[in-house]
Amino acid sequence: MANGIRDRVALVGMGCTRFGERWSDDADALMVEAFDEAIADAGVDVTDIDAAWLGVGFDTQNIGPSGIPLSMALRLPNIAVTKVENYCASGTESFRGAVYAVASGACDIALAMGVEKLKDTGYGGLPVRTRGVSYDMFNVTGSAPGYFAQLAGAYCARHDADPSELKRAMAHVSVKSHANGARNPKAHLRKPITVEQVLNAPMIAEPLGLFDCCGVSDGAACAIVTTPEIARSLGKRDLVTVKALQVSMSNGWELQGSGWDGSYFHTTRVAARKAYAEAGIEDPRRQLSLMEVHDCFSVTELVTMEDLGVSPEGGAIRDVLDGFFDAEGSLPCQIDGGLKCFGHPIGASGLRMIYENYLQLLGRAGERQRGVPPSLALSHNLGGMPNQNVSAVAIVGLHKA
Repeated sequence: MANGIRDRVALVGMGCTRFGERWSDDADALMVEAFDEAIADAGVDVTDIDAAWLGVGFDTQNIGPSGIPLSMALRLPNIAVTKVENYCASGTESFRGAVYAVASGACDIALAMGVEKLKDTGYGGLPVRTRGVSYDMFNVTGSAPGYFAQLAGAYCARHDADPSELKRAMAHVSVKSHANGARNPKAHLRKPITVEQVLNAPMIAEPLGLFDCCGVSDGAACAIVTTPEIARSLGKRDLVTVKALQVSMSNGWELQGSGWDGSYFHTTRVAARKAYAEAGIEDPRRQLSLMEVHDCFSVTELVTMEDLGVSPEGGAIRDVLDGFFDAEGSLPCQIDGGLKCFGHPIGASGLRMIYENYLQLLGRAGERQRGVPPSLALSHNLGGMPNQNVSAVAIVGLHKA
């Protein structure tokens, strides 16, 4: 019977580019930038890497259909490179490949990379896919803000919430993240904003205004993983290990059944439940120290608090307004600025979230370092639309031998 991968894999090195409008850098340059930081952090040589995984959301805009560009950009030693794509969870999917390879004993040291170049497309949001004949949610009539605006309406209906109070909570989410992002030199947007600015901003899709939506950017992030034993042999004293890594996919139930009311993400609840069981977490609200969640829209972050079992059903609005998730709150969320301030280069976002948790756990986050030393951190990705999606939950923490 499967018993999970808890504490069987250690992160020994991570790297992350500055996210933003990287006009002068192609995908190769971004991958090299993230890798250089990661391998220096790990203290290994490129020839020590046994296999690599590359997460990219839109291969036609970035690197093409194979993993060869990663191998060439990093001059990897003719090892296997597997390119993966899982919508907005593509970065976490590459991490899962590397982590599972080490946990299984197939590799001693493995690499996960996520990258995306979206600004060069000239498109304001995610580019339209034109390849293939299978159903693609990005080609259907509608828009991402439109779909997630419906999430807000459904949430209010389910919990009999005051729409104006929800908008104030959503504004708080955005203000909180911008305040955090202002302290992060790698964030795309680094200016604090006010609640008044959020509430008076141009409307995109009621109730989502301009500041409720994350932007588009370029970026890359990288992780090098190995066993705790090898990490110790490399001289690593404080180890960050993977406590859990779970992915859940929609199977059609949301679209084809009558049990889903559009107010939450079923896959997030499934992935979270499995991740907590794997990590031995019984009370996430109390046991988690830090969170990075998929805040593509401010309402998404708010709803996710309940889907992760951190806020009670219908209680996320109050938790948000009470500052529970602020940088100095009980459980900080998006302490680095989140998608709201980094933007969302699809393949890179999941690993960027893990990168921040890694820095915080090791006390290396600089000006934004959490005052209370964190011990257990969660990251969450959500890909697709509310009615069909993929959710990924990764939990990492300090490991004591």
